[in-house]
Amino acid sequence: MQPLKPLALVLALATLAGCAGDPNRDAKIGTGVGAVLGGVIGRQVSGADGAPIVGAVVGAIAGGAVGNYMDKQRRELEAKLAEEARRKELVITQLDANTLKIGVASDVSFDTGSAQLSGPALATFAKIASTLQSFDKTVIHVVGHTDTVGSTAYNQSLSEQRAASVSSYLASQGLPAGRIREEGRGERELLLRTADGVAEPRNRRVDIVIKAVVEGNEQSAWTPPPYLGG
Repeated sequence: MQPLKPLALVLALATLAGCAGDPNRDAKIGTGVGAVLGGVIGRQVSGADGAPIVGAVVGAIAGGAVGNYMDKQRRELEAKLAEEARRKELVITQLDANTLKIGVASDVSFDTGSAQLSGPALATFAKIASTLQSFDKTVIHVVGHTDTVGSTAYNQSLSEQRAASVSSYLASQGLPAGRIREEGRGERELLLRTADGVAEPRNRRVDIVIKAVVEGNEQSAWTPPPYLGG
């Protein structure tokens, strides 16, 4: 039996979902058509575990153009976030030729023990989302971190919740959700170890790691960032 062509598959999905009295008809049609069209108009990208990331349509950069592309992106981020950097609320660094990192302090983003973004943080992350929309040949990794106050399990959960909060807000600002991956690393990757090894505020942060999608090595952009501690 020959596989259905994309258009035929769309029509088949619509027919199956169009049964009279089906309260979920519209949702079924939308989901089916979206999945098919996502595969037709763009390249399906696999995640670090080899599983396909559904709906992720990301262009790739020729290897020789990556340096200029990432340099331009960094300059625009530095210009747009200059005030936050001056207040020491975030730091922009280049991890390698294909990767940028924006380290945003949790203290200015969240109340203690909370994963709800503060008002000032919303403005900062909106600026980040706006810039990243213009550089669409990248994958965005949002990584949450904590200090060592509290239990390991609590810190892991809090770091995951904060990463999810930032990811959701970036998507709400127009950054395609298919380009965003999130994870929490709890207290495992400290930037600084103090004498008491506990309450150093710089360890409480959310790192936004921006990885270029390079032609011939696209998979690497979806691989989780390396160790981000000090």
